[in-house]
Amino acid sequence: MATLGDIGLAAAINILSALIFFLAFAILRLQPFNDRVYFPKWYLKGLRSSPTQTGAFVSKFVNLNFKAYLGFVNWMPAALRMPEPELIDHAGLDSAVYLRIYLIGLKIFVPIAFLSWAVLVPVNWTDDGLEQEKNRNVTSSDIDKLSISNIAYGSQRFWSHIAVTYAITFWTCYILLKEYGKVASMRLQFLASDKRRPDQFTVLARNIPPDPDESVSELVEHFFPGESSRSLSYSSVFMFFLEVVCNANKLAILVKKKTRMQNWLDYYQIKYSRNQTNRPYMKTGFLGLRGNKVDAIDHYTSEIEKLSEEIAAERKTVVNDPKSIIPSAFVSFKTRWATAVCAQTQQTRNPTLWLTEWAPEPRDVYWPNLATPYVQLTIRRLIVAVAFFFLTFFFMIPIAFVQSLASIEGIEKAAPWLKPVIEVSFIKAFIQGFLPGIALKLFLIFLPAILMIMSKFEGFTSLSSLERRSASRYYLFNFVNVFLGSIITGAAFEQLDSFIHQSASDIPKTLGVAIPLKATFFITYIMVDGWAGIAAEILMLKPLIIYHLKNFFLVKTEKDREEAMDPGSLGFNTGEPQIQFYFLLGLVYAPVTPALIPFIIIFFGLAYVVFRHQIINVYNQEYESGAAFWPDVHGRVVVALIIAQVLLLGLLSTKRAAESSPFLIALVVLTIAFHRYCKGRFEPAFVRYPLQEAMMKDTLERATEPNLNLKGYLQSAYNHPVFKDCDDDEDEEFTEKWESESVLVPTKRQSRRNTPLPSRISGASSPSIPEDVKDHSEP
Repeated sequence: MATLGDIGLAAAINILSALIFFLAFAILRLQPFNDRVYFPKWYLKGLRSSPTQTGAFVSKFVNLNFKAYLGFVNWMPAALRMPEPELIDHAGLDSAVYLRIYLIGLKIFVPIAFLSWAVLVPVNWTDDGLEQEKNRNVTSSDIDKLSISNIAYGSQRFWSHIAVTYAITFWTCYILLKEYGKVASMRLQFLASDKRRPDQFTVLARNIPPDPDESVSELVEHFFPGESSRSLSYSSVFMFFLEVVCNANKLAILVKKKTRMQNWLDYYQIKYSRNQTNRPYMKTGFLGLRGNKVDAIDHYTSEIEKLSEEIAAERKTVVNDPKSIIPSAFVSFKTRWATAVCAQTQQTRNPTLWLTEWAPEPRDVYWPNLATPYVQLTIRRLIVAVAFFFLTFFFMIPIAFVQSLASIEGIEKAAPWLKPVIEVSFIKAFIQGFLPGIALKLFLIFLPAILMIMSKFEGFTSLSSLERRSASRYYLFNFVNVFLGSIITGAAFEQLDSFIHQSASDIPKTLGVAIPLKATFFITYIMVDGWAGIAAEILMLKPLIIYHLKNFFLVKTEKDREEAMDPGSLGFNTGEPQIQFYFLLGLVYAPVTPALIPFIIIFFGLAYVVFRHQIINVYNQEYESGAAFWPDVHGRVVVALIIAQVLLLGLLSTKRAAESSPFLIALVVLTIAFHRYCKGRFEPAFVRYPLQEAMMKDTLERATEPNLNLKGYLQSAYNHPVFKDCDDDEDEEFTEKWESESVLVPTKRQSRRNTPLPSRISGASSPSIPEDVKDHSEP
């Protein structure tokens, strides 16, 4: 059981760590040779030049202006200075809205902290419930007197906790309502004012039924008539361009392997150019430790030549083999209105065929999953659901181990020979105040990568959907294992003696007292993860090391130096679940242990400043979804609110507060009703595009750009990356051939002109367009 001294030591360690990280960052960011590491976004925008290109030799590497070091904290006000509209233009709506999550945390928890400390702390501190519990061998410390555990059974003081919980719920819902409306308005304004993007005119059509008489491109051309078709009288719905999807996964692997070989060849060529007296050699076996010793430059040159031949052969296969064509296509239309109609409607009587959805932004497309057959998606998601269940279940083992570290009694029971060591006051404080948080952080290092692999296996076709699915699983994992697991296993360890020597009917009462006591563990975790962890984020130690290794071994030109930069991105799949976990902790413990709230407020304030700086200067977001993730953010905060209410209801039921407990049931119902209202009122703005907005945007564009060549703009937007990255004439030949295969093709069956639906495969038919309509459409 961590005491005030243990928490004080943990706070000192984490504050000192954070200060060291910030001081190191303040010094490293001023050095010219680190400029591309800490300001890569400005280089990518072409608004910053390298300071190592001019000046004296020493000044190219070390900043000799000592006055610059005096303002080592100037980056903080600079990060807050950029207004939000400018931030949206600079980094995108996704980044700006992501920062608003931290602001919501401050808006919610700062007033809650004042309320809970003004009302609940005096109510808890002045009671003597824990003194009575000492007779039942319940372990506690002085800090627990600030919690609800110090309230005696059946006390009327529980009404104050009910009243504060109502106030917390109403205030949180008010903030969420205002923010949901604000973000929805920002999204619609962003879509209305945003520059033209290919995804505004394009849908992704999947599960196209096969037809032995026609290719996929022909089927799509007849299903969505092109400009040359006379089957429709409204030219605004004509299809402009289609890009059939090919299975180029093997080709992509070969290209990636060739790139890796080219990097090694560059490395050995640079090494040889620096010392031409000795040719570089290498071993061809495992990790270069065994096998035949060969000339490294000749070896990689020959390997690259072989790979180039394999790539050329595979590209011919992809272009010419019909089996490489997948029953999916990117279909582009002349107007946003036509695209919105197609993306948001059911295309056939059979709801499993001709499935259309908004195409992801070209940068957002996850190309490997486009090759996944649609019929496999349900099976894949079932497999992943089962795998995730077992991952969550078996992860309880390391969680229990972490909680054993938080209990001195547990360690002494498992390793009695360590008792003389861990009873030393400093070591005991370190174990209980710092070690559990850092151990849990280490156990969770590889979890995001595992969850992302699961999401990719499920078959999602965009990076944004992959990250959102991974984030939802990460949040669920945190709730089950880190939150519930820590509470349950921790309570069992800390109250082990009480569990053994009491009757079964008294165990729920002991748990009711023990659960609030786990606040000390979460306080240590917040300091490790939310204080020191956020400070380490701005230091960017890993990108710093990797950049300098690449710069020393691989960089030959300025282009190579730009490619060596790794600005990274927000990482929604890891960052958002972390934020939501703090929302959960804050809402659960606000009426139970108010002492935890200031630690969460420090996290939100510190993270807001750090990530605002990173978004402005470092991160280069991989895609722009127009804040499509916000319904998930809102929903998880509401879920955290409901969990807090249910847990408080269960806690009060163990404290003989039967009279006041039913009032929380009404609060749960009101919270669910609030969520349903917000879902119906605001969520459509994030899943559908209003036809009125689309028509206004199209009308304005036709008026301002009457000579726009939209077809040329869309023609290569959704080409597979392996066809875009051409580096020789042969590649360009294949690219041109592939693009020629993607344009509109003539029909083989003239009768199909008036039947846009497949005749034999879909099992449905459509009547021919009346002759008067056809005549009216002819010139």
